[in-house]
Amino acid sequence: MPTPAPRPQSYSSRLLKGTLLTPGGWVRGSLEFSDRISAVHGGPVAAPGADQPIILPGFLDLHVHGGGGADVMDGGEAIDTLARLHARHGTTALLATTLTAPRAALEQALGPVRARVHERAPGAARVLGVHLEGPFINPRRRGAQPDATRPGTLEEVRALDAVAHVRVVTLAPELPGHLGLVRALADHGMRVQIGHTQASYDQAVAALEAGARGFTHLFNAMTGTDHRAPGAAAAALAHAEHAEIIADLTHVHAGALRAALRAIPRLYAVSDATAAAGMPDGPHRLGGQPVTKAQGVVRLADGTLAGSALTLDQALRNLVSLGVPLDDAARRVSTHAADYLGLSDRGRIARGAFADLAVLSPTLELEAVYVEGEAIALGG
Repeated sequence: MPTPAPRPQSYSSRLLKGTLLTPGGWVRGSLEFSDRISAVHGGPVAAPGADQPIILPGFLDLHVHGGGGADVMDGGEAIDTLARLHARHGTTALLATTLTAPRAALEQALGPVRARVHERAPGAARVLGVHLEGPFINPRRRGAQPDATRPGTLEEVRALDAVAHVRVVTLAPELPGHLGLVRALADHGMRVQIGHTQASYDQAVAALEAGARGFTHLFNAMTGTDHRAPGAAAAALAHAEHAEIIADLTHVHAGALRAALRAIPRLYAVSDATAAAGMPDGPHRLGGQPVTKAQGVVRLADGTLAGSALTLDQALRNLVSLGVPLDDAARRVSTHAADYLGLSDRGRIARGAFADLAVLSPTLELEAVYVEGEAIALGG
């Protein structure tokens, strides 16, 4: 299914001044934009100062289940609610991410996503398409996914793609027939990710050789890094160019996150956010399952981590808190994800790119967000 051309609204020309992160590095100056960036002015500097706003590419989140009390699997207006919540936290584009469910339920949930791929809701992040996380996963590594796993077929993925553009598919490559499915999906231009898997190191490497491009929430719901029996996570550290990781410092220990940052050149942060993102602690839902948010962490009743309440502005601050330079951290919440999807007009501040912008204070608090030139109201 070809990607439809976005139809952004027309906004009057604007001017922002500050320290800009461009593909060539930091620039102290200004940029002009409407729905796209028309000009970048200024001279290079080594780093942002304490006297000007910091202007970064808007964040791209390729793994979002929900936010603001809404879940992708709810259908209806849920997609608008969650896309608005994440826009208020600097995410200017995202993938609506499903949970394991019967095919009819997936098709019903994806109907509203299709509409937003074609036309962005006012005040909301751009929905770039779908991340199909399940149902083609190993039932032994479901994590918080519902018990509706099944073998994957090209026919089912293509049927779902016809409902709403599927850009990313997570699957367990060790299951019967899945290595061939990896090849078929890659041939169709989809990004295949290894996740929710019992794969050995060799099985994960075979999937990469067959066309898999990434790993879903690295370290979580996959075999690990035992030095005598390495698994999927070890394959990622040894071979991956791209992988997603939940940078909330709960799903992955800071030490493991640092190891991944050193090993995987274009590691990028995702939120894996649920409906609990942007909501108070207490009971919430994940694809119809009851979950509880307590002290910012979301769990099933048995204590299993169940997605997160993370937003990418906090992920950026978490990366910086680990000693990651701000320019590197910014690329890991924007540019690397855009490049992974093959998007040259997002995730960068450059002439002709969409005016997707996150304006931060020197202490990295959001001051303004623009999605395709639209100023997003940050309150609420």
